[in-house]
Formats: sequence, C-alpha cells, structure tokens
Amino acid sequence: MRAKLFASVAGMLALVAGVVAHADEERILLPTRPGVTELLLVTPAQGTPVASLVLFNGSPGVLFQRDGSGQATALNGQNFLIRSRMAFAAAGFLVASADAPSDHLRGIDEFRSAAAHAQDVAAVIAYLRQRAPVPVWLVGTSMGTISAANAAARLKPGGPDGLVLTSSVTTQTRHSVPVNIAVDVDAITVPTLFIHNKEDNCVAASFGGVAPLMELFKHVPRKELIVVEGGNSPKGDPCAPISRHGYFGIEDEVVGDIARWIKGG
Repeated sequence: MRAKLFASVAGMLALVAGVVAHADEERILLPTRPGVTELLLVTPAQGTPVASLVLFNGSPGVLFQRDGSGQATALNGQNFLIRSRMAFAAAGFLVASADAPSDHLRGIDEFRSAAAHAQDVAAVIAYLRQRAPVPVWLVGTSMGTISAANAAARLKPGGPDGLVLTSSVTTQTRHSVPVNIAVDVDAITVPTLFIHNKEDNCVAASFGGVAPLMELFKHVPRKELIVVEGGNSPKGDPCAPISRHGYFGIEDEVVGDIARWIKGG
C-alpha cells in the first residue's frame, strides 16, 4: 500500500492504514459534509487515465466490513462493479469504489436519493478531478443506479461528465422504488448508457422496464441501451451479485461495452 497523502479541496484527505485487495490500491478517507467522511478504494489506471469512474455497488451500499471499533477491515468484493474494478483499470480508467458515508455505515438504500448523498458524491468527483484532469463518469449497478442517477440529476456545477446504469431498478417492490421515482431523471443532462441482462430475473430489475425508463431521460445528449445475455449458472438469489443480475461469467464483456461507449463519446 502506498504511503502517500493527497490534498483534497479542503486540504483534509487522509490515507487510511490497512491491507487492501491489491498492492497498488489505496484507501482514501475523504471529508464530504461537516463531520462526515467517506472511505474510497482507489484503483489506479494502467497507463495514463482516459477517464475516472466512481463505482456504486448494490444494496446495502457498504463497501467495507468493519470491526467493533468501526475500523474498515475486509472488502465486500462480490458486487459486479467491485469485482470488475481491476478490469476497468486495465481499460484505462482511474477507479474510485465508494463506501457508505460515515453517518450511514449500516447501509444507504434509504439515503440514495437524498441531496446530502449527492453532496458526498460531489466531493468524490472533485477529488478525482484534482487527481487526474480527465472526465468523471458515475457507474451504478442495481440499487447503485439510484445513487449515480441522483448525483447526476442534482449536481450541475461539479457534477459528472457521464452516467452508466447497469441492472437498473425498474420495478416497485417492498424494498425498492424505480430509478425514475427515486430521482428526477428529467434533470439529467449528461450522456447516459444503460446496460441490462435480458435474462435478469431480479424482481426489482425487470428487463421489460428498461426501455420505458430510458425514454424518461429526455434531456441527455446521448443515450443507448446495450442488451447482454447469458453468463454462468447463478448462485443464490436472482438479485444477488453472483447471478444474471450481476453479470456473473460475462463481466469482461460488460466492462468492454462500458469502456468502448465512454471512449467512443
């Protein structure tokens, strides 16, 4: 782990001690709101970065397991985006995997559409822009699509350059609401890519709801739906990461689709 300290917008970034999944990754503790911090796992690009990505995992949105004192220990690495972060880095992206903020360490699902959540994301975007002068894209999967879309809708100055929504929440359930109900998607004005597995059996992420959701993004300059199929045999719940919902077995294909679309813009 690199013993390096970065200056944030407020000059308060701190490097967090601990072992990370790969030797060249860093844990960065970022001040976001008064009295609130957010832990990032930063994966450097291979070569000069072409863009930076902020990754938002699915429910409950907690990136690290913590011990009794609240210190981050093991990485919750099964989520599609998190387990694919090295592939994104290999494609030329500087990657920041976002943890829950310090005032929502039990989970952020009920916080994802809040203005304060967008404020946290703004601090992450500012940090990445300071670190590399390249566009910043928000990439969400499952419930993480609400986090990404919320920030894109609320942040105008200091907002992202683009948006990627994978396995979008399209259906009302006891535990979730569709992206378009949680977020004012009409306010989103950046290029937006939708990716969905046609065989996604998660009740909250119906494939049939993706095209109608996409139509509501009326003010984006560029949008597309990429449909994928197949994968390895799912393990467990159809909404869990190791499933069609989580692109199990076709991760590299989906990462390649995302990389080509961002670079093609």
